[in-house]
Amino acid sequence: MERRRFIGVAALAGLGGAGGAGYLSHVRGAAAYEAAADSTWRHGEPVQADARAVLRELVRYATLAPSSHNTQCWKFALAERAVSIFPDYARRCPVVDPDDHHLFVSLGCAAENLVQAAPAMGLHCEPALVAEADETGQAGEGGRRLHCALVPAASRRSALFEAIPLRQSTRGEFDSRPLSNAELGLLEAAGTGRGVRVRLLTAAPDLERVLEFVVAGNTAQMRDPAFVRELKAWIRFNGGDAARSGDGLFAGASGNPTAPAWLGSLLFDAFFTEQAESDKYARQVRSAAGIAVFVSERDDRAHWIEAGRCFQRFALQATALGVRSAHLNQPVELASLRPAFGAFLGIAGGRPDLVIRFGRGPAMPRSLRRPLDAVLT
Repeated sequence: MERRRFIGVAALAGLGGAGGAGYLSHVRGAAAYEAAADSTWRHGEPVQADARAVLRELVRYATLAPSSHNTQCWKFALAERAVSIFPDYARRCPVVDPDDHHLFVSLGCAAENLVQAAPAMGLHCEPALVAEADETGQAGEGGRRLHCALVPAASRRSALFEAIPLRQSTRGEFDSRPLSNAELGLLEAAGTGRGVRVRLLTAAPDLERVLEFVVAGNTAQMRDPAFVRELKAWIRFNGGDAARSGDGLFAGASGNPTAPAWLGSLLFDAFFTEQAESDKYARQVRSAAGIAVFVSERDDRAHWIEAGRCFQRFALQATALGVRSAHLNQPVELASLRPAFGAFLGIAGGRPDLVIRFGRGPAMPRSLRRPLDAVLT
């Protein structure tokens, strides 16, 4: 039996295995997911004049940023004229992200959403990385937060702000159509920042070379049981589980069928294989209009955050153009692979931070976010 059909049949069998109870549970879970998705991605509602309500709404838009495995590895604190963003180390992914690079990139993505949302509420936002003193009174590398100062400004709604609730990491295939030079120029401008630049690869030979690195990285990760366990722990196999946790990788958002957690776990073990994943990445890369690689001049947390801000602007600009994007980070996640990937790109120093495929394609089900009270300190 063909793989996708088998998964669908197995999922339906699991849903009906306990009579009507399994089916009803599935229906309730789907309804809970839809309600949570509507609440998560709502947009354009009037905000009360109360200053704290405005700050909370800014944080809500910040949480719509992407994060590694949708861990939402951030905490927020509100002040009179500022929002602070802290790393939430309890939500780190030590296997795929041992140096917390992706964690700090995620903070940058959240900060950029704040920057884009602030003008719609009559504010200007300026993020800055500041050091926090530890118990000895010394400012250490581990005690860092993003201080996002807010000052009154003319109210305006930009195309990037309007794109925030529409952006998604689209894990399906694209339609292979090239983008125009004007569109590529807008993406390149959006993805460039202080000490970070974006390289856009659109020629077929370059995409095939990137695919070689993606497959090499996928092979190494799939052969690491710790990587597979960590990834599986963040998968939400059905809408009910996704709605309850408000985080993680919802199976439906990847184009996979939903199933009870026990059955989803079995299907994952049976079909999440090295070859299947490599074949999927080959289809995804070859259907893309191009690959964007974000490169930092220096390999430190300030530049990782800036890379996150640049990527989020790129993703929002892409969304405004009707272009979708998704991560292909295997070439930069493995320390053993990064130098060769950097050499392919002609990078003399710094670090390749992110690898993003982009192109036009259909919308997918949305990932969810935790409620504000879960991320506010």
